[in-house]
Amino acid sequence: MKSLHKKLVVITGAASGIGEALAHACAEAGADLLLADIDLQRLNNLAAALTGQFKNAGTNQRVLTQSCDVASEADLQTLAATALQEFGGADVLFNNAGVALVAPVLSGKLADAHWLMDINFWGVVHGCRAFAPHMHARPDAVIVNISSIFAMLSLPTQSFYNASKAAVRAFSDSLREELRVSRKDETGSKYGIHVLCVHPGGIRTRLVEQARLGNITAMAANAESLNKQFKRIARTSPEQAAIAILSAVRKRKTRLLIGTDARIGDFFYRLFPSRASTWFAGLLRRQRKHS
Repeated sequence: MKSLHKKLVVITGAASGIGEALAHACAEAGADLLLADIDLQRLNNLAAALTGQFKNAGTNQRVLTQSCDVASEADLQTLAATALQEFGGADVLFNNAGVALVAPVLSGKLADAHWLMDINFWGVVHGCRAFAPHMHARPDAVIVNISSIFAMLSLPTQSFYNASKAAVRAFSDSLREELRVSRKDETGSKYGIHVLCVHPGGIRTRLVEQARLGNITAMAANAESLNKQFKRIARTSPEQAAIAILSAVRKRKTRLLIGTDARIGDFFYRLFPSRASTWFAGLLRRQRKHS
């Protein structure tokens, strides 16, 4: 996709973090926006800021917001219906909404694990199933699924988060092949839906701050320490992540690593797939001792 000008961009989890940064970046690129989140107050504040930006710039861009719990298939179907009714369909879908859970497998609550999988994995599935049928009618359409470097590297107390992001990676790879099948528009030009899977490293968002926590002693002394540890490690801003993602969309990449930590982690995973997680966990333990 060469340009987002006059395209409709749909973003889930748009009220903060990478989603909010993507909204601003897409707005600057000339896109119309359909923003979804469960945090309506933050979402509406974002929409008001973008509307003011459009007015000051004298553009005719539009921004709509909609309450959406991505764990609900019905909510995603309703969001897709809004995109179709108001804009004729979506050109770019960012399946961005995600949550975190820090808890051991044996002592953690299974209800929390189901909560995480419903959002991180099934939210992506619901989004793709709701929007892809309409996006086939939009030449150069793109679906962007947000995974994580934790799809490759694993840590203690992160088993369910790791599993959800690895599932997004595998799902995206298969979906890409299914949607690669070319279709023809009225001019005879062939097109399909492109799928990009994104693997961020540490991004300075509220992910850990809002995480559900079990026994975290394997990672930190308490929640405050865990959050401070994450902030030390997270070197990439949401704005930097958004710029990288939009560049990958324009270049039609299928896979994107964001941050030096993600690139180094992926390098070791490729070299030593059975030992990379042990190395990574040991590195974090050493950092904790010296902090």
